[in-house]
Amino acid sequence: MIIRLCICVYVAFSALPAVAERPVTVFAAASLSTVLGDIVAAWEGPVSVSYGGSGLLARQVALGAPADLVLLANPQWMDWLVQNGAIISDTRQDLLANRLVLIGPAGATQIPNPTLDKILKILGNGRLAIGQTDSVPAGQYARAYLQDTGLWTGVQHALAEAENVRVALSYVARGETPLGIVYATDAKAEQQVTAIFDIPPDSHPAIRYPLALTTTAQNSATDFLNFLLSAKASAIFDAHGFIPLQAAQ
Repeated sequence: MIIRLCICVYVAFSALPAVAERPVTVFAAASLSTVLGDIVAAWEGPVSVSYGGSGLLARQVALGAPADLVLLANPQWMDWLVQNGAIISDTRQDLLANRLVLIGPAGATQIPNPTLDKILKILGNGRLAIGQTDSVPAGQYARAYLQDTGLWTGVQHALAEAENVRVALSYVARGETPLGIVYATDAKAEQQVTAIFDIPPDSHPAIRYPLALTTTAQNSATDFLNFLLSAKASAIFDAHGFIPLQAAQ
């Protein structure tokens, strides 16, 4: 009787399904929302991605949000996560680079040299859409460019600061603002805007997208990180206008 009971208990427990790992949870900069959709589609496993401004995402991770992998648009926020002990520093590396552009509505005329007078004339009573300059990397890069070229003082009163770069992009796409400063990849992803000036890369800090595993990352997150570094993923990033920085294997 005892032997039969033990056998029954063993069979009952062995019949239970194995506990599967939850989907890999990625916190990613908003400017990656289009390309990561294609990356996730090419990955052979469940992935959940939350997008937002890099500063907001970094703060959430530091407070214990359940992220496995973080992919931001500014190394400074990743530095901050390292200081707060929220990521595994050995897994950190720069994945991508990007560029800034000045945008207008679809079909807008190119501006070879956007002086203050030209910008203010186009703006009229409108505003210049950029990311929040205190926390959104695209906004911080835009401010650096405007300061470097002496435009900051003249346009500071006319800024429309958005919670992330994709919101700034949408302001121009919907005609709510006549001009905006976004990443080149954002302009490429939105048919309702036109890049009217390529902002010189030496006018602002280099745009880098660092990634790292969090200290609470599950095992499958390492596999997804390795996929992001693969030749297949690099080709997808390149097709969307990003500049892969890691040598694809």
